[in-house]
Amino acid sequence: MRVYVPLTLPGLADAHGKGELGPGPLTAYAVTPGLREWYVSDDIEELEYAALGRAAQASLRLLALDPGARRRRVVVAVDVPDREAVADPDRSLDPSALGEVRVERAVPLSRAAAVHVDGAEAEADVAAAADALGAADRGDDDARFVVDGADDHDLLWYATQEVGVLLEDLG
Repeated sequence: MRVYVPLTLPGLADAHGKGELGPGPLTAYAVTPGLREWYVSDDIEELEYAALGRAAQASLRLLALDPGARRRRVVVAVDVPDREAVADPDRSLDPSALGEVRVERAVPLSRAAAVHVDGAEAEADVAAAADALGAADRGDDDARFVVDGADDHDLLWYATQEVGVLLEDLG
């Protein structure tokens, strides 16, 4: 199963240094039955893009907790055995948990299929979104508009072999 693990750039640097994502348990996002039902789609690419988007939103939340991290969302796509990515059936249709799965153990970075990171042009919008997240969660419509602005930026795709160079460039 392909799962999408939300990180920050410091989290990616840590994973790159250790050679694994973890320690477990990890919260990740995947094409779950709840996500399929919510998006009412059978197109696997569309559903995987939705799971990636959910992970990007979770990365934004991690950025909001780490004011020192560079304002770029990071998602690592990794392949794990189906049995290792478990969705909570009680939360499967909860909008805040759509596509959410738990991976109990650390995942070797060698299982990564790709790394997705915001480009430089997204930094200002991602920074504003991270700053507005608390107000958006409290129901502020203007703050929600700012948070949604981060979604206007597609994450860039990087091969796993490029992670070291990417981290050096963004140092």
